[in-house]
Amino acid sequence: MAYETIVTITQSVALIFFILLFAGVVAYVFWPGNRDKFERAARIPFEPGEAIAKNRKG
Repeated sequence: MAYETIVTITQSVALIFFILLFAGVVAYVFWPGNRDKFERAARIPFEPGEAIAKNRKG
């Protein structure tokens, strides 16, 4: 097996892997059940310090 063949196969497998990984991340982000989690995380910068400490504890 030539070096060029190995490189081509490796690059193709890596490309497919990263496309599937990207699709998985996008699906996770836009899954309806995760909406509340991301909305709470988006409000963290606007909360006072005590509220952040409460969120970390529970």
